[in-house]
Amino acid sequence: MLAKKKFRPVIRENPQSQTAIRGRGASWSPANRFERLHVDLTDPDAVDAGCETEETPRPRTQYFRDGTKSIITRNTSPDVGFETSLNPYRGCEHGCIYCYARPTHEYLGFSAGLDFESKIIVKPNAELESPRWQPQTLVLSGVTDPYQPIERKLRITRGCVEVLANFRNPVAIITKNRLVTRDIDLLCELAQHNAVAVNVSVTSLDSDLQRVLEPRTSVPQARLDAINQLRSAGIPTGVMVAPIIPGLNDHEIPKILHACAKAGAQFAGYTIVRLPWAVAPLFEHWLEEHFPERKDKVLGRIRHLRGERLNNSQWHTRMTGEGIFAEQIASLFKISCHRAGIGGRPNLSTESFRKSITQLHLSL
Repeated sequence: MLAKKKFRPVIRENPQSQTAIRGRGASWSPANRFERLHVDLTDPDAVDAGCETEETPRPRTQYFRDGTKSIITRNTSPDVGFETSLNPYRGCEHGCIYCYARPTHEYLGFSAGLDFESKIIVKPNAELESPRWQPQTLVLSGVTDPYQPIERKLRITRGCVEVLANFRNPVAIITKNRLVTRDIDLLCELAQHNAVAVNVSVTSLDSDLQRVLEPRTSVPQARLDAINQLRSAGIPTGVMVAPIIPGLNDHEIPKILHACAKAGAQFAGYTIVRLPWAVAPLFEHWLEEHFPERKDKVLGRIRHLRGERLNNSQWHTRMTGEGIFAEQIASLFKISCHRAGIGGRPNLSTESFRKSITQLHLSL
């Protein structure tokens, strides 16, 4: 077997030939760091000059079946707050340009750019059952959004929640999509046993910014509505102000927390933007496309938070950053939570966990 890690990727540092694509976060496909040869088919310079078209078609989303049955992922990271998670999908059509999960698509032979948001791996044969399972909180999902657009049709996430509700196994959900409210009936069952918490991620209240930053997510008002519906149903609900991008949305922290608290949010958390591997050049190019006048300021602030780099994967500080700007953000977040009346996260319980013969098996 070839040792792919020896291959040196060729990532263009200045992909100026690409322009923003409506409905997509990325407008180009940086090289896969594990591959020697790379051709970006979104690059006009790579297209035969004799093949002229009036308009370059927008890339359609493709879905690929993954026959994997086990969908529980374990990690030993000391700073993520959980050990096990469920990931029904790989890749995410939401297309958030900053998503730290983008490089995971490179392990599949895809790009972290357009491929990540237009080539989605689905797991229709997911199974959740093991006689050795010890009840513990599962996070849904630890990588990509479990309620991304295709979930409306495939209902893989709902199938997972059905099994968790039957077992009464605690689950913590994080999503940017109002589709989570579809499953209120199941979440209410879990809430009766203190076995669920939903975190709605709100990055900005500015719909114009959301439209280009997170193009296929629910609009800000829809997320506030989701918080309101969940809380009205008695489901523990909080907000993740994530990621905070200094120079772009950090000034919105107080307004976001106030609006979410008004909608019913009980707890809150935040993380600083992370730009691992190909996410850094993707994000730089995105800034050039949409906010060229802020590009230097935003990148300068991120470098200040990351020890003069665009990314620092060091445990603990990777989530919050370091230095004076990190301290200011932490202080602003804490004060804003206090003023909004937002408290701490709930501790979920495994006391009501029960064995069951029910098994999740989905087939399309």
